[in-house]
Amino acid sequence: MKTCAIVGINWGDEGKGRMVDLLTEDYDIVIRYQGGGNAGHTVVNEYGKFALHLLPSGVFHPAVVNVLGNGVALDAENLWTEIEALRARSIAISPANLKISDRASLLLPWHREQDALEEARLGAKQYGSTKQGIAPFYSDKYQKKTILAGELFYPDELQEHLAELLEWKNMILTEVYGAEPCAMESLMRWVHTYGERIKPFLCDTGDFLRTAAAAEKNLLFEAQLGALRDLDYGIYPYTTSTNALAAYAPLGSGLPTVKLDEVVGVVKAYSTCVGEGPFVCELFGEEAKRLREAGGEYGAKTGRPRRVGPLDLVATRYGVQTQGATALAVTKLDVLNYLEKIPVCTQYEVDGQQTARFPFPVALGRSKPVFETFEGWNCDISRVRRWADLPAAAQRYVELIETRVGCPIRYVSVGPERDAIILR
Repeated sequence: MKTCAIVGINWGDEGKGRMVDLLTEDYDIVIRYQGGGNAGHTVVNEYGKFALHLLPSGVFHPAVVNVLGNGVALDAENLWTEIEALRARSIAISPANLKISDRASLLLPWHREQDALEEARLGAKQYGSTKQGIAPFYSDKYQKKTILAGELFYPDELQEHLAELLEWKNMILTEVYGAEPCAMESLMRWVHTYGERIKPFLCDTGDFLRTAAAAEKNLLFEAQLGALRDLDYGIYPYTTSTNALAAYAPLGSGLPTVKLDEVVGVVKAYSTCVGEGPFVCELFGEEAKRLREAGGEYGAKTGRPRRVGPLDLVATRYGVQTQGATALAVTKLDVLNYLEKIPVCTQYEVDGQQTARFPFPVALGRSKPVFETFEGWNCDISRVRRWADLPAAAQRYVELIETRVGCPIRYVSVGPERDAIILR
């Protein structure tokens, strides 16, 4: 048995989905253990190009079982829409290859509504939410005010529980936000429509994973977002509302006793960020536009233009340390093909002092990037498949990252396709 978590090192959108899709061939089970439909994992393979939001990125491998763990925000409506969209493109999804934890909590329509209302209330100080209901959902979960998916098998108790939550939630919607209350009839209709559709996939995934571990099955854990969006260790409060770290994989998967053998951290060859919050190395104007267009940097879930900048080694080193990465995958190296000179943020200047240490979130707001410039390769590397065939300047750039962040780089991606990878 071997276990591995694939996690984001920076602000998310690093290319985790393509790495899960690539590495899944060596694993029997792929598990999403946190986050929800706000994820956007882009995968390009022989079936085409896909943007996954809730489904694990192992769904394209017929022999692999995919699991949504208890730590996931389970939006049954969006999940069913995603399942149907993939089935329409000849991707087989059934209870045989998709299992959902009966201990996962349901993200209900009022969570999305409250998310949008809160962002509107915050106005110019909003957090940049995707409005998928993630923050209200996790807030409710830790207040013990959510519905467990397994309650769908107990309709009488479910209706009673929903009625209790509805009374409480309507007080918030009407008295805090001045919004219309939710009606029990429409809520029950939603639960019946989408709950019935996902019920065949629900099971005790903890028992399933314990049995798999006893049978020496190989387990791959897939994270959402990146270390800098982690609730406890990220750029708070501009974070997600759950833990995006490898350390949470055992808890959120349903197998809390499992030990991770390996943590593969994914980092882009430059920096991107969706949403609000401090982004020290951000580029603006024409320079930013050119990099954004070269990398196709638009959110897979929202379509929003991503903020872009040079590689930030200060943030990346912190992400490597926080994730406990044992190896790295550098993605989108080919996007930098057009640059003759490549700027890299190697330190921050905070209150007049230069530092390579990632600062406390409040200090990020007054941090300035310190750049060094390195030679570019200024040629197309998208067809390169061997390390020895990479231009010397590209090799030096990868080695620079490896040395400065203190973690070996095992994979170098030079394109979105599954085979557009260099193994070191």
